[in-house]
Amino acid sequence: MTGLRYVYAICRPFRSALQAQLTGVAGEPPKQLTHHGLVAVVSTVPEGIFAEEPLRAHLEDLDWLTETARAHQGVIDALTAVTTPLPLRLATVFRDDSGVRTMIEAREAHFRAALDRLEGRVEWGVKVYVETGSPDTDAEVGIEPAPARQPVSGRDYLRQRRSRVRAHEDLWQRVERFASRLHGTLSSYAEDSRLHAPQNSALSGAAGRNVLNAAYLVPRADSEEFVELVDREKDDAPGMRVELTGPWATYSFTGDFTADFTGDFTGEKP
Repeated sequence: MTGLRYVYAICRPFRSALQAQLTGVAGEPPKQLTHHGLVAVVSTVPEGIFAEEPLRAHLEDLDWLTETARAHQGVIDALTAVTTPLPLRLATVFRDDSGVRTMIEAREAHFRAALDRLEGRVEWGVKVYVETGSPDTDAEVGIEPAPARQPVSGRDYLRQRRSRVRAHEDLWQRVERFASRLHGTLSSYAEDSRLHAPQNSALSGAAGRNVLNAAYLVPRADSEEFVELVDREKDDAPGMRVELTGPWATYSFTGDFTADFTGDFTGEKP
């Protein structure tokens, strides 16, 4: 099949086989392209979709983008189970194998340095959410319910309002203290950590307000203990929800290795 080369990740040669039925972007199985002792995991994709102009249009199609991202991530997840991949950005495409080899040569020193640092490590994500305004959540964190509607004096109304404002301020202070302490505890266990901007619930679809969005670099061999540590810390989070995800490829710790290759269809140095 002729077409362009879609690149998922760079890694070192690995012996373990990927799943026999694994398919990637455009329904094509991933293959290994070895060059200078490094492996680019690639598949062949149709030029009519992934050449520069049609690709730009497809990236505006949310359904196509979601399907492509899911296929891309499926390959990365499969690689993470057997090796340490350096994931490249979604829709990183080259004209042919020669273009992929040129990219490897241009970034070879950077790829090797990153693989040396990340070998045998995975990324875990931890998010903390807090929900206010529901009777159950407010009761957990000690916020008294609003009084039933009844005639009150202006002075009583202001007193009740001040009391609830103080209670919510106390809640957010507790949330911030917990999130800060949790991040410190997990960072001291992990080899490295990254704080990301809190997610917008309207975009993520997650319930509650995201107050901690962090990634932690952990040796694969220590992952079970890291998961247990997060589970223990959850006990100190009344009124909050702690979410652990992973293990992932080390997206947050690969620096610029995921960037700036898309659209290089000539095989020239990026």
